[in-house]
Amino acid sequence: MDISIVVPLVNERESLPHLVEWLHRVLVTMGVQYEIILVDDGSSDGSWEEIQRLARENGRVKGIRFGRNYGKSPALNEGFIAAQGEVVITMDADLQDDPEEVPELYRMITKDGFDLVSGWKKKRYDPLTKTIPTKLFNWTTRKVSGVYLHDFNCGLKAYRKAVVKNIEVFGEMHRYIPFIAKKEGFHRIGEKVVKHHPRKFGHTKFGLSRFINGFLDLLTITFIFRFGKKPMHFFGGLGTIMFVVGFFSAAWVIGEKLWHSLVMDEAAPRVTSSGLFFVALTAMVIGVQLFTAGFVADLVSRNGADRNRYRVSERVGL
Repeated sequence: MDISIVVPLVNERESLPHLVEWLHRVLVTMGVQYEIILVDDGSSDGSWEEIQRLARENGRVKGIRFGRNYGKSPALNEGFIAAQGEVVITMDADLQDDPEEVPELYRMITKDGFDLVSGWKKKRYDPLTKTIPTKLFNWTTRKVSGVYLHDFNCGLKAYRKAVVKNIEVFGEMHRYIPFIAKKEGFHRIGEKVVKHHPRKFGHTKFGLSRFINGFLDLLTITFIFRFGKKPMHFFGGLGTIMFVVGFFSAAWVIGEKLWHSLVMDEAAPRVTSSGLFFVALTAMVIGVQLFTAGFVADLVSRNGADRNRYRVSERVGL
């Protein structure tokens, strides 16, 4: 199998026949073996019935249906598991992504040697309420991830098979697949300017909550990759700093009292009358709690099923 097209969707019944016909026309012209995997993420508008009809008419169309709406990331993950093609291309079902981009994306993976190629909707047909937050989101993600792409959230992407078989997409992490791929050792990440069409059917799924969740997910994935297998380095380090700051602050307050009473031979202020003493006490308590949290998290991590799961790219003599 040369190409797998993975299309996650929710309530896109009207656009599906147009998308499949367009993809079929492009892929036949390329002369490749292909499959189109439509992942129905709990649609309620008859999308699954349309997928069944398309699968009956064209044996290259395959369908996966979720019992309810789980989100784009789980839908992509299931599509990646099912994909058999040497190149996997993802796209949205709303006809805003152009199937005519598929041949060049395929060439960039197979000929240019990229592990992943992300689309860049340089000219967008979205309202300002979506484009402005998207620009801010992309700028922040570039700075945090170190992956310099213009459009992380573009649904049109191409992957080498090894990439999708060695990453796990969960929650709402689909926005950060290039970041995830880079952390798994796939550093050949490219970008291609792609056409973006106005939406013809249905309505956008974008909302303020998705924008906010995107930044929270960025913090989560950054923490997981940096400290996921060594949480004690984060919690223990932060707890140690807090405890040390609290300890020396308390020592300062006590030392000040001893100085007044022993050296200056005068009435020393009460320790509890100093605000610094309570700050010190609080810092030490929080430091102990953070250290304990790190210790417990480390125990949980070391007993996890994937504690020794690593991606082996090649072997020799075995």
